[in-house]
Amino acid sequence: MRKLTVVTALMLSSASWAQPRSYVADLEHSRWRLAADSAVECRLEHNIPGFGTGAFVSRAGKNVNLVFELSPLRAVPRTRQAALRSESPYWQPGQPARPISKVTFYQQFNVMVEQQNAWVMLDELSRGRWPTFYFEDWYAGDRTTGVGLSSVNFRARYAAFLDCQQSLLPYGYEDIAFSVLNYVNNADELTPHSRRRLAMIADYIKADPNIGEVVINTYTDSFGTAFHNKQLSLLRAKAIKDQFMELGLPETSIMVEGHGERRPVADNSTAEGRSTNRRVVISLGRTPI
Repeated sequence: MRKLTVVTALMLSSASWAQPRSYVADLEHSRWRLAADSAVECRLEHNIPGFGTGAFVSRAGKNVNLVFELSPLRAVPRTRQAALRSESPYWQPGQPARPISKVTFYQQFNVMVEQQNAWVMLDELSRGRWPTFYFEDWYAGDRTTGVGLSSVNFRARYAAFLDCQQSLLPYGYEDIAFSVLNYVNNADELTPHSRRRLAMIADYIKADPNIGEVVINTYTDSFGTAFHNKQLSLLRAKAIKDQFMELGLPETSIMVEGHGERRPVADNSTAEGRSTNRRVVISLGRTPI
């Protein structure tokens, strides 16, 4: 009788060990929040108790974009392959899991699921299912571990996330971080195209609180005296600086320099070349997040 009891205990222990270890928010603690809601970033976050945080992120840009970021509390110690599946919640037993994708957990990096597979995850959550990653966890002796996203309390925040996506600017930081604008001849007035470009830069700066530095370099063509051109370039730089200060940027974060007719990038003997040389170069810098 004693031997049977020991054997039974060992069998139960082995069966328990064979089951995947799971991290998922329970009904009481399943929360979704819109952590970023602006014209440059939308972020829908979900806390996974004991494991870390998951977030769906869309950013301003020319193309529709979405990425899911899984940020564990403990760094990924080894590169691992994981299976991403859509599971039914435990109160709906009998429904089979649906495969979504294979995902690589790279050593020392957060886990990323991009584009279509991230959209599929959102769709599964909106249907009340739980996208779940399965992988061999080094911290648990390579035991199979599941990390899931609960769909409880998801739909209301998902609607707000979709609304945020509709408000994203159709261009991103990379599109305007380095801009060359041109001027009308012998004036501090930008060409129509450059005015539109400056308006884009202004809209982005207003929406992104992480813009911490603006560098303005202005240049002229060689028409007129060197002194006149130097003063004209300084006048143009100050006009641009004033516009950025009106957007709320502190004066100390805006650096300007007027170069006059120095450093031409085209031939000043032609009208086209002079037009190219009449320019302002605006560079944006972000503060570390």
